[in-house]
Amino acid sequence: MPSVSIVIPAFRNARYINETVESALGQTYADIEVVIADHSSDDGTWEAIQRYAGDPRVRLMRTPAGGGAKANWNAVTAAATATYVKLLCGDDLIAPTCVERQVEALEKNPTAVAVAARRDLIDPAGEVLLSGRGIDPLDGLVTGRDAIRALVRAGTNLLGEPGCVLIRREVLEQVGGWLDPYPYLIDQFTYMSVLEHGDLVALPETLASFRVSNTQWSVRLASDQSRQAAGTHRYFHTRLPQTVSRGDVALGNARARATALMRRAAYIVWRKRMKGAA
Repeated sequence: MPSVSIVIPAFRNARYINETVESALGQTYADIEVVIADHSSDDGTWEAIQRYAGDPRVRLMRTPAGGGAKANWNAVTAAATATYVKLLCGDDLIAPTCVERQVEALEKNPTAVAVAARRDLIDPAGEVLLSGRGIDPLDGLVTGRDAIRALVRAGTNLLGEPGCVLIRREVLEQVGGWLDPYPYLIDQFTYMSVLEHGDLVALPETLASFRVSNTQWSVRLASDQSRQAAGTHRYFHTRLPQTVSRGDVALGNARARATALMRRAAYIVWRKRMKGAA
């Protein structure tokens, strides 16, 4: 049984999927399995990943259409067998040392249930838009409750997309897998639920890349994200009132609205790069 399962939910990722899989297979940490689930794509994604059918480290599966990200994320995660699980979206990347550094962090900190690192934002051509994003003000070993409060107060996902994070699989299963009462925050909401059960390690290294494109939720639905962030903040205040205060919620909501405005402005600036690289 491998130590780490890298699970890749793919949907219409034919252009990028092989680059994503190669980043998973190119890890300096060898004790891995890679599970790829194509969510009934119609763009050649399934055909593209057939090149890995003979690799003993890789398992390929298809999931039926429907159910959105939650369905495919949970289906591919349910196929994981390792102690630790990393979900890597089908157009994102991880650095060669990502898994090694994150496993080391969890092994050194047995109270931690998750570890996160910084990431670069890249355009469709793979060129860096913004570097070293995320984590601040978190650093090193942080209690789960402190991390939850910091996420609320930030009004944004400090831990980044799933490729930035490694989670103890048993705890992810304990909370019910990937949770989406607020679908655009499925990753952050799940991290926060996991962190009710243990601590976080925040690594300062940049170990992942998140690809920004015209098809990303964050491009099209920034205002919806801020509203769903407010819902997430209210949920954790109700659930953990001694950890997340009303003042934390108010601050996080204001910052979420400001982040939505800044995100829209950034995408306007990047629009030509998005189209030119498409």
